[in-house]
Amino acid sequence: MNPQIDQLQAALSAQRTKLLAHPMYAQIHSSTDFQVFMEQHIFAVWDFMSLLKALQRNLTCVEVPWAPKGSPVTRRFINEIVLGEESDLDKDGKVLSHFEMYLEAMQQIGANTLPIHQLTEWLSYGKTLDEALYQLEIREETRAFVRFTFEIINSGQLHKIAALFTFGREDLIPDMFIEILREMQSQGQTNIDKLLYYLERHIEIDGGDHGPISLQMMQEICGSDAIKWQEATEVSIQALEKRYALWDGVQAKLNSK
Repeated sequence: MNPQIDQLQAALSAQRTKLLAHPMYAQIHSSTDFQVFMEQHIFAVWDFMSLLKALQRNLTCVEVPWAPKGSPVTRRFINEIVLGEESDLDKDGKVLSHFEMYLEAMQQIGANTLPIHQLTEWLSYGKTLDEALYQLEIREETRAFVRFTFEIINSGQLHKIAALFTFGREDLIPDMFIEILREMQSQGQTNIDKLLYYLERHIEIDGGDHGPISLQMMQEICGSDAIKWQEATEVSIQALEKRYALWDGVQAKLNSK
């Protein structure tokens, strides 16, 4: 392993441990609990796509005329993720993005999809992201999470975008959710199979080559630049803090329902 990667991951260790021990996880047991969770988490599912597209824009050629750009290995990695995220197969073999799969799972379980639909509709009508977020009836922690994502994207600094993608967004939904859903299914609950498939698919994809290749991507982007590694570390820590705050917001909703 690269020493800079080792140092970065060591710097994140305490925050990751704290995040994965968030008390919110232990409060999710029923379909109603999952509704509350999904109504806020959908915004993280949505803004992940813009984060991925920012990487694709920077690491591959999306211009005409085309020319090879960057590392072929990194190009393949990013394009494979885009293919899977935008055009995966759902449990019935239908082509859907993971965002659309999540929306269908929300609808099946009875979660409120109005705010996320309002966001995408208002943006298509020309509202700015800040205007749209301000008008949505969502938790302030959720707004802050999305704003931070776009703050990093809009910085145009590739090492920060890659750090947020690599260290701030993966492996943060635990396997225990799948076990809870399977138990619910064994008890005869039938409106959770789409969410179960989404989570199983998410963990399957993240558990493959994506982790090692994303670390290789970080090495190629940061190289031996100590400032880039330091800034990548700072962004990654901030990302985990924003995720913890997002879970705080979900927990507050669970406590008030």
